[in-house]
Amino acid sequence: MDGLAALLDGPRARGAFLLRCLMDPPWAVRLQDESPLSLTAVVRGSFWALPDGGEPFRLEAGDVVVALGPGHWTIADAPATTPQVVIHPGQHCTTLDGQSLEEEMRQGVRSWGNSAVGETVLLTGAYLFEGEVSRRLLQALPPFVVLGRRDLGSPLVSLLADEIVKDAPGQDAVLDRLLDLLLIAVLRAWFDRPEASPPAWYAGQGDPVVGPALRLMQHHPEHPWTVAELAAAGGVSRAAFARRFTEVVGEPPMTFLTGWRLALAADLLRDPTATLALVARQVGYSTPFALSTAFKRAYGVSPRDHRALVA
Repeated sequence: MDGLAALLDGPRARGAFLLRCLMDPPWAVRLQDESPLSLTAVVRGSFWALPDGGEPFRLEAGDVVVALGPGHWTIADAPATTPQVVIHPGQHCTTLDGQSLEEEMRQGVRSWGNSAVGETVLLTGAYLFEGEVSRRLLQALPPFVVLGRRDLGSPLVSLLADEIVKDAPGQDAVLDRLLDLLLIAVLRAWFDRPEASPPAWYAGQGDPVVGPALRLMQHHPEHPWTVAELAAAGGVSRAAFARRFTEVVGEPPMTFLTGWRLALAADLLRDPTATLALVARQVGYSTPFALSTAFKRAYGVSPRDHRALVA
């Protein structure tokens, strides 16, 4: 898988929280859930986003905002509206003085708010885990990524709005995948903008020499790649390939491959059923000892200790 696909793979995307919010003014919700990544799309109406320590911005119907945690922010019908609701870690919803509002504001299947219809209707999804692979991509984003309907050019917001209220078998899986697709569409559109600063390896996907090698390494980290093999994929000599790769990506190909393998290993170790031997084979290390040595050199802890820290 490539870096963008890997963002949504495995334990990082499982259990994503998804909700439809139906709000009539005046309303304001304080977001203190500290999710590593959340996405909010406007289906109807509009709202103001008020980041702590940042400038307020307004979103209209069809707009989408991706927010990186763990910072706090507020969404409201107007900048001056005082928050009535606080969303805490674990998506626990209370009044300002701590009284639970989860049942009081429930409005049906995956729906919540102060209205049964909602002058403003929002879809919000929160990813509850962050892995090493996703961090390699998300660290290139600003705290808030905002795209308008025209910039996004996708029907996914409307499709997600239609599907979120259905209560059919397998619907949670359908919604997870739709949320994933919407996030990928947003990030693709953002990284194509002139003001964006995508990771060098992301930009390198489009390079005729570097791109094929990147895809091989990311899709098949278990293969014992050599510089000669990767150069052949780009149709150039070893020296030309190594020079071009370093220029585009900012590090030599084998250094990139090692970092990619270890990031994947760090994420795979979140699965308590995955043995160190299995993880080693999946990311291209011949023995658990070889993986442990490289992992501790990169992260300062053994794979066993890392697993205990992220459990």
